[in-house]
Amino acid sequence: MQEKAEKTLPGAPGKAEQEKDEPGWGSRSYNVGAASCFLSTLATFPVYKTIFRQQLHTFSIREAVRQLSQEGLRNFYRGLSPPLLSKTLQGTLMFGTYENCLRTLASQSSGPYSLGDRYTAGLLSGLSEALVLAPFERIQNILQDGRKNKRFPTTRSILREFHSYALRDRLVLGYYHGLGLILVRNGLGSSLYFSLKDPLRDSLSERGLPHWLPALVSGSVNGTLIGLFLYPLGVLIANVQSQVGKQEVLHFRASVTAVWANHGRRVVLLYRGGSLLVLRSCITWGLTTAIYDFLQQNTI
Repeated sequence: MQEKAEKTLPGAPGKAEQEKDEPGWGSRSYNVGAASCFLSTLATFPVYKTIFRQQLHTFSIREAVRQLSQEGLRNFYRGLSPPLLSKTLQGTLMFGTYENCLRTLASQSSGPYSLGDRYTAGLLSGLSEALVLAPFERIQNILQDGRKNKRFPTTRSILREFHSYALRDRLVLGYYHGLGLILVRNGLGSSLYFSLKDPLRDSLSERGLPHWLPALVSGSVNGTLIGLFLYPLGVLIANVQSQVGKQEVLHFRASVTAVWANHGRRVVLLYRGGSLLVLRSCITWGLTTAIYDFLQQNTI
């Protein structure tokens, strides 16, 4: 990824030189972000689905795997299309919007990008992707809830259910149920990721490591730490978005109370699935960051 860091790598062009040489750089980042997230999602979907079952049912890893194996291979990849599409769109919006917001912010000042520029651009990037992708996550969470396999066997059946709601309810109870929580998670997560990613990558690059390793480590470390920090919020979102219909949907306070009670009022149970989250985050964000940087540096 050819984002400009606080310190320029040896032999790398400076900020002004890069902007002259790369007029299409901001637009190319949309395509590169899409490709990197598509590939990393394919590699980590089995881990993701296991974590989701742990979040929903407070299962151990063994219990979650046993439940998935009992459902059979046919149902194992049930729900793949929404995350594959949403993650590809996420990469497009997340990286592309970030790059363009960063360039806009930096054009108002001289010198290298500041931490404030990175944080603000990351926040705007996270909020924009949340607004676009919330419906995909809503459908994905319903599809991956094993309790709803018979009620909603396909994506079309979910869309048909949402379409039957009144116009206002299609947004509040349907596609955008839990939007506020997603805005907080995505905005905060994206701002932290972009604030920390390049400084860590550049500091590792100065140690003479193989050229592909700093981006991989930077993405893995940042993804893991941010994922653990926001994990309880992810548990709440998974439970809130799996609710369908007026009789199931709870108010925010009631949802928090229910999730807390279902997890035995213990923080350690609230983090059930956290061990797999570390693995998934290491693989997903490590691969995504490494692939993104590689493609940015090797495509025209």
